[in-house]
Amino acid sequence: MAVVELDRLTLAPDTRLLGLDLGEKTIGLALSDRLLMVATPMETLKRGKFAADAARLDIIISEHGIGGLVVGLPLNMDGSDGPSAQSARAFGRNWVNRSALPLIFWDERLSTMAVTRTLLDADASRKRRGEVVDKMAAAYILQGALDRLRRLKAGPASSSSSRCSSRVAWVRVSRRWRSSALRYDPRGAIAIWD
Repeated sequence: MAVVELDRLTLAPDTRLLGLDLGEKTIGLALSDRLLMVATPMETLKRGKFAADAARLDIIISEHGIGGLVVGLPLNMDGSDGPSAQSARAFGRNWVNRSALPLIFWDERLSTMAVTRTLLDADASRKRRGEVVDKMAAAYILQGALDRLRRLKAGPASSSSSRCSSRVAWVRVSRRWRSSALRYDPRGAIAIWD
């Protein structure tokens, strides 16, 4: 298969999506439910050579009925590709050359920062943050893709009304969580507050 856009994704019935947050040393994994509504942090893998990482992912894919991958694409703030984004794209190219599963890149700018900030707000220890930040960032990335997929399936009539309600909800969330400095907007945007 190839890298596909989210609006062109077709999955077999009763399959899930697997979210990946590719780091230099680890790969955070998150799993969607079968209804493609909720992303759940799954585990963090130590990163090695691509062949070894792919073999471990193949086992996870077969165990959990995965129908596609959502890979976080860490673009620079200006939208250009930096070294991390180039590494994620290389992983995607290698993956589609060996697997029939569709792969989607999802903009993950500042996802790890948002998750870390949330964990700090929850008074998680440094050790605990280190254990869970990658898989929670993968869940954050996957949830953004799932929300967008759900809006795409709802169609144009509901997307205009959901855009308004999401804007209102976003204002409410921004005011309530202003100290968190960063929140994900369900439409795919990220806002940073002073």
